[in-house]
Amino acid sequence: MIILGIDPGLARVGYGVIEVEEGAAGRPTGGSQRLLDCGMIRTDPGRNEGDRMVEIAADLRVLIRRWRPQLAAVEKFFFYRSSTTIAVVQARGVLLMTLARFRIPVVEYPPMQIKLAVAGHGHAGKDEVLEAVMRELDLEQPPRPDDAADALAVALTGWFQR
Repeated sequence: MIILGIDPGLARVGYGVIEVEEGAAGRPTGGSQRLLDCGMIRTDPGRNEGDRMVEIAADLRVLIRRWRPQLAAVEKFFFYRSSTTIAVVQARGVLLMTLARFRIPVVEYPPMQIKLAVAGHGHAGKDEVLEAVMRELDLEQPPRPDDAADALAVALTGWFQR
C-alpha cells in the first residue's frame, strides 16, 4: 500500500510518500515501511492566494498521478490566531478537494496524535519526531526540508493507526 502524508500550508505544503507492506487482514507488518519520496510544494508569496491554491492543487495532482496512493493522511489544522490562519485553512480545503477528486480515502490527525503515534508521547519535540521517522523508515540522513519530515510523520501515523 502507498500512503501520502501531507503537512498543509499555503506557502509550503510538506509531502511524504511511503510504501507499506500489509500482513494478514490488512494489518501492519513489523519494519515493512519504506520511503518513496518526500519534499515540499512551495508557492510564490508574490502571487495572489487564488493562484497559489491553483498551484497547490496542480502540484498535488502530479504527485497523485506519479505515486497513486491508496490512502492520504493529512495533519488537522491546529488553530492559531494569526493573519495566515484563514489562508492555511483554505489551502487545506484545496488539498482535501483534490484528494476527493481522485477518490483517495483521507484520514486526519491532530499534531498531538501524530507525535504520540510516532514518538510515543503527545508532547514530543521536533527532534524526537524526526528521530522516530528516521528509525521507522531506516533513514541514515534526516529528510529535508522539515515540512517533508513532518509529512512523513503524518504518513506513518496513517499506517500505524489503521
